[in-house]
Amino acid sequence: MKVLIACEYSGTVRDAFIALGHDALSCDLLPTDIPGPHYQGDVFDIIDDGWDMMIAHPPCTHLAVSGARHFAAKRADGRQQEAIDFFMDLAVANIPKIAIENPVCIMSSVWRKPDQIIQPWMFGHGETKATCLWLKGLPLLKPTDIVEGREQRVWKMGPSPTRWKERSKTYSGIANAMAAQWA
Repeated sequence: MKVLIACEYSGTVRDAFIALGHDALSCDLLPTDIPGPHYQGDVFDIIDDGWDMMIAHPPCTHLAVSGARHFAAKRADGRQQEAIDFFMDLAVANIPKIAIENPVCIMSSVWRKPDQIIQPWMFGHGETKATCLWLKGLPLLKPTDIVEGREQRVWKMGPSPTRWKERSKTYSGIANAMAAQWA
Protein backbone atom coordinates (compact mmCIF):
# COMPACT_ATOMS: atom_id res chain seq x y z
CA MET A 1 0.00 0.00 0.00
CA LYS A 2 1.23 3.51 -0.85
CA VAL A 3 0.85 5.67 2.29
CA LEU A 4 1.42 9.40 2.70
CA ILE A 5 2.06 10.63 6.23
CA ALA A 6 1.35 14.34 5.92
CA CYS A 7 2.78 16.90 8.33
CA GLU A 8 5.08 14.41 10.03
CA TYR A 9 8.73 15.21 10.72
CA SER A 10 9.31 12.50 13.35
CA GLY A 11 9.05 9.46 11.07
CA THR A 12 7.16 7.52 13.77
CA VAL A 13 4.01 6.73 11.78
CA ARG A 14 5.93 6.40 8.51
CA ASP A 15 8.28 3.82 10.02
CA ALA A 16 5.40 1.81 11.55
CA PHE A 17 3.96 1.34 8.05
CA ILE A 18 7.37 0.60 6.51
CA ALA A 19 7.98 -2.06 9.19
CA LEU A 20 4.91 -3.89 7.85
CA GLY A 21 6.16 -3.72 4.26
CA HIS A 22 4.25 -0.68 2.98
CA ASP A 23 5.55 2.09 0.74
CA ALA A 24 5.26 5.02 3.16
CA LEU A 25 6.52 8.57 2.84
CA SER A 26 6.48 11.28 5.48
CA CYS A 27 6.11 14.88 4.38
CA ASP A 28 6.68 18.09 6.31
CA LEU A 29 8.17 21.54 5.89
CA LEU A 30 10.78 20.40 8.44
CA PRO A 31 13.44 17.76 7.80
CA THR A 32 12.76 14.30 9.20
CA ASP A 33 14.12 13.45 12.66
CA ILE A 34 14.76 9.83 11.66
CA PRO A 35 16.37 9.03 8.29
CA GLY A 36 13.92 7.45 5.89
CA PRO A 37 11.65 8.29 2.97
CA HIS A 38 10.69 11.93 3.51
CA TYR A 39 9.61 14.81 1.31
CA GLN A 40 10.61 18.14 2.81
CA GLY A 41 8.17 20.62 1.36
CA ASP A 42 4.51 21.43 0.83
CA VAL A 43 2.25 18.36 1.06
CA PHE A 44 0.16 19.74 -1.82
CA ASP A 45 3.19 19.28 -4.13
CA ILE A 46 2.72 15.50 -3.81
CA ILE A 47 -0.87 14.96 -2.63
CA ASP A 48 -2.05 13.84 -6.08
CA ASP A 49 0.68 11.21 -6.55
CA GLY A 50 -1.64 8.18 -6.36
CA TRP A 51 -1.73 7.48 -2.64
CA ASP A 52 -3.88 4.65 -1.26
CA MET A 53 -4.00 6.23 2.20
CA MET A 54 -3.07 9.46 3.91
CA ILE A 55 -2.63 10.00 7.62
CA ALA A 56 -2.39 13.72 8.23
CA HIS A 57 -1.26 15.63 11.29
CA PRO A 58 -2.07 19.25 10.38
CA PRO A 59 -0.69 21.92 12.70
CA CYS A 60 -3.05 22.54 15.61
CA THR A 61 -1.60 25.84 16.86
CA HIS A 62 -4.52 27.92 15.61
CA LEU A 63 -7.21 25.22 16.02
CA ALA A 64 -6.78 23.55 19.43
CA VAL A 65 -9.21 24.59 22.13
CA SER A 66 -6.30 24.68 24.58
CA GLY A 67 -5.43 28.03 22.97
CA ALA A 68 -8.99 29.40 22.90
CA ARG A 69 -7.94 32.56 24.76
CA HIS A 70 -6.05 33.58 21.58
CA PHE A 71 -8.85 32.81 19.11
CA ALA A 72 -10.09 36.41 18.70
CA ALA A 73 -6.66 37.60 17.58
CA LYS A 74 -6.18 34.55 15.35
CA ARG A 75 -9.56 35.13 13.69
CA ALA A 76 -8.84 38.82 13.22
CA ASP A 77 -5.51 38.33 11.45
CA GLY A 78 -6.58 35.28 9.41
CA ARG A 79 -4.35 32.65 11.05
CA GLN A 80 -7.29 30.56 12.22
CA GLN A 81 -9.04 30.60 8.83
CA GLU A 82 -5.78 29.64 7.13
CA ALA A 83 -5.45 26.66 9.49
CA ILE A 84 -9.08 25.65 8.87
CA ASP A 85 -8.57 25.85 5.11
CA PHE A 86 -5.41 23.73 5.31
CA PHE A 87 -7.19 21.08 7.42
CA MET A 88 -10.14 20.99 5.00
CA ASP A 89 -7.91 20.77 1.92
CA LEU A 90 -6.41 17.63 3.46
CA ALA A 91 -9.86 16.27 4.35
CA VAL A 92 -11.19 16.52 0.80
CA ALA A 93 -8.09 15.15 -0.93
CA ASN A 94 -8.72 12.58 -3.65
CA ILE A 95 -7.32 9.69 -1.61
CA PRO A 96 -9.52 6.64 -0.79
CA LYS A 97 -8.48 6.31 2.86
CA ILE A 98 -7.81 9.33 5.04
CA ALA A 99 -7.20 9.83 8.75
CA ILE A 100 -6.69 13.33 10.10
CA GLU A 101 -5.54 13.64 13.70
CA ASN A 102 -5.65 16.72 15.90
CA PRO A 103 -6.27 17.47 19.55
CA VAL A 104 -9.72 18.61 20.65
CA CYS A 105 -10.20 21.59 18.37
CA ILE A 106 -12.63 23.88 16.62
CA MET A 107 -12.96 21.51 13.63
CA SER A 108 -15.62 19.69 15.67
CA SER A 109 -17.89 22.70 15.25
CA VAL A 110 -16.51 24.22 12.04
CA TRP A 111 -16.75 20.96 10.09
CA ARG A 112 -17.95 17.91 12.02
CA LYS A 113 -17.31 15.94 15.16
CA PRO A 114 -14.39 13.50 15.00
CA ASP A 115 -15.15 9.86 14.34
CA GLN A 116 -13.11 8.82 17.35
CA ILE A 117 -11.13 10.22 20.27
CA ILE A 118 -8.21 8.06 21.40
CA GLN A 119 -5.76 8.24 24.30
CA PRO A 120 -2.14 7.00 24.55
CA TRP A 121 -3.11 4.77 27.53
CA MET A 122 -5.27 2.74 25.12
CA PHE A 123 -2.10 1.81 23.17
CA GLY A 124 0.48 1.01 25.85
CA HIS A 125 1.51 4.46 27.08
CA GLY A 126 0.57 5.58 30.60
CA GLU A 127 -0.39 9.10 29.63
CA THR A 128 -3.44 11.10 28.68
CA LYS A 129 -3.53 13.18 25.51
CA ALA A 130 -6.94 13.24 23.86
CA THR A 131 -6.42 12.82 20.12
CA CYS A 132 -9.31 13.23 17.69
CA LEU A 133 -9.47 11.22 14.49
CA TRP A 134 -11.54 12.21 11.46
CA LEU A 135 -11.75 9.15 9.20
CA LYS A 136 -12.64 8.46 5.58
CA GLY A 137 -12.72 4.84 4.40
CA LEU A 138 -11.08 3.58 7.59
CA PRO A 139 -12.42 1.73 10.65
CA LEU A 140 -12.13 3.04 14.19
CA LEU A 141 -8.85 2.14 15.89
CA LYS A 142 -9.22 -0.63 18.45
CA PRO A 143 -7.21 -0.31 21.67
CA THR A 144 -4.23 -2.65 21.69
CA ASP A 145 -2.82 -2.37 25.21
CA ILE A 146 -4.84 -0.54 27.87
CA VAL A 147 -2.49 0.47 30.68
CA GLU A 148 -2.67 2.26 33.99
CA GLY A 149 -0.80 5.44 34.79
CA ARG A 150 -2.90 7.97 32.91
CA GLU A 151 -0.61 10.90 33.67
CA GLN A 152 -0.79 14.23 31.85
CA ARG A 153 2.95 14.24 31.27
CA VAL A 154 2.85 15.90 27.86
CA TRP A 155 1.08 18.97 29.28
CA LYS A 156 3.44 19.25 32.25
CA MET A 157 6.55 19.81 30.14
CA GLY A 158 8.45 22.88 31.18
CA PRO A 159 9.19 25.70 28.78
CA SER A 160 11.84 24.93 26.18
CA PRO A 161 12.56 25.71 22.53
CA THR A 162 11.56 22.15 21.53
CA ARG A 163 8.44 21.78 23.72
CA TRP A 164 6.10 22.10 20.72
CA LYS A 165 8.00 19.34 18.91
CA GLU A 166 7.83 16.92 21.83
CA ARG A 167 4.11 17.61 22.40
CA SER A 168 3.23 16.96 18.77
CA LYS A 169 4.87 13.54 18.35
CA THR A 170 2.65 10.52 17.79
CA TYR A 171 3.11 7.79 20.39
CA SER A 172 4.65 4.64 18.91
CA GLY A 173 1.81 2.45 20.21
CA ILE A 174 -0.71 4.55 18.30
CA ALA A 175 1.45 4.53 15.17
CA ASN A 176 1.80 0.74 15.36
CA ALA A 177 -1.96 0.33 15.79
CA MET A 178 -2.60 2.54 12.77
CA ALA A 179 -0.25 0.47 10.63
CA ALA A 180 -1.54 -2.89 11.84
CA GLN A 181 -5.25 -2.06 11.69
CA TRP A 182 -5.48 0.28 8.71
CA ALA A 183 -3.11 -1.39 6.30
